[in-house]
Amino acid sequence: MFNKILIANRGEIALRVIRTCKEMGIKTVAVYSQADANAMHVRMADESVCIGPAESSNSYLSIPSIISACEISGSRAVHPGYGFLSENSKFSEILRDHNIKFIGPSPEHIRIMGDKINAKKKMEEFGVPCVPGSNGKLKGTKEARDLARKIGYPILLKAAAGGGGIGMKIVENEAYLENLFQQAKSEAIKSFNDDTIYLEKYLKKPRHIEVQIFGDGKGNAVHLGERDCSLQRRHQKVLEETPSPIISSKERKAIGEKCASAMKMMKYEGAGTVEFLYENGEFFFIEMNTRLQVEHPVTEAVFGIDLVREQIMVAAGLPMSFKQENLNLNGHAIECRINAEKLPQFTPSPGTIVQFHSPGGLGIRMDSAIYNGYRIPPYYDSLIGKLIVFANTRELAVKRLKRALDELIIDGIETTSDLFKSILKHEEFLNGDYNIHWLENWLNQEKK
Repeated sequence: MFNKILIANRGEIALRVIRTCKEMGIKTVAVYSQADANAMHVRMADESVCIGPAESSNSYLSIPSIISACEISGSRAVHPGYGFLSENSKFSEILRDHNIKFIGPSPEHIRIMGDKINAKKKMEEFGVPCVPGSNGKLKGTKEARDLARKIGYPILLKAAAGGGGIGMKIVENEAYLENLFQQAKSEAIKSFNDDTIYLEKYLKKPRHIEVQIFGDGKGNAVHLGERDCSLQRRHQKVLEETPSPIISSKERKAIGEKCASAMKMMKYEGAGTVEFLYENGEFFFIEMNTRLQVEHPVTEAVFGIDLVREQIMVAAGLPMSFKQENLNLNGHAIECRINAEKLPQFTPSPGTIVQFHSPGGLGIRMDSAIYNGYRIPPYYDSLIGKLIVFANTRELAVKRLKRALDELIIDGIETTSDLFKSILKHEEFLNGDYNIHWLENWLNQEKK
């Protein structure tokens, strides 16, 4: 087992990893930018190393700075959290070259799944259902036009190296194809330095369903149910729940087994998430995230396990603490992402926390690194906390979430907590009758 782990991240995820390490008796090293000198993860870690100025490109995304922090602190393992360098194959490879263990999958697996075209090809090889579309990079608008005519409009143009909706364009008919194709390429080269574009059939009212998988890197892998992440705004998840209100136990078992089988063939190591669009009883693979997800706590709640602990165990060469037959889904869990944003514009709202009170009681978990007097810096993602509730039924989980939101106090800045209070009153959400477009459509109606 590792004596010391460096957490190459910040905020609530860094704090979340530190907590598990403490329970395992492992020393922790926090890295921080100059803007995060007073951050909670710095206070809670056993050691801390400043790795640069506020800009993430010169701190949290600086591979040389993190390698230096490992050398200074004597850390022989790194947990990347999510975001930043968590899906950077080069980072994982450099750590391996320095004999430092990257707590996650191999550089090869990160590289394959980080390219959406190669990921789709690989999943098709493993028998995982995929969205109809191009088999690889589109050479130009003529190829896109021919394929779009074949599979039918609307279609979706996507950047192969993309994420968060960047380089993604919905094309309703052929008249808009050429212009949107050029826009997608332009966004892709600016954001990812890669203008590779591919094409998929655009599903009109799908759900976003993702399957949590876990492997030991030796050919053993399991699935841990699905999460419904269909409440989204600008392709960013807002609320997640498990199990999905619309997935049957038979469907869960079938798609879960296909994902676990694929991971066994890959000899995948650690946590990963296989993401699908689901419509009319069919699953269509869209991408795989080779890291811990923001929404992993809902899976932990219904299965009663610590995914970070399991990540550390398999990274140290130890077996997983469970087998598929031991994994039983119990109850229902929901997570709300609390962002420092001003409604209804959703503009960033950095500033000083005047008062913070975390909700409590049975089935409540608040993952956050804020505290009274903490100043939220303007340089990073606006996520400041995750409110997770767990109950025996979805109905009780919704009631518990309403109560927890009423207890939550974050004064001094604007947050998105009121958004969830409104969502939880909506009959369509209460009935589980929503898709990936529901939230934006509802918000647009509210503006009128």
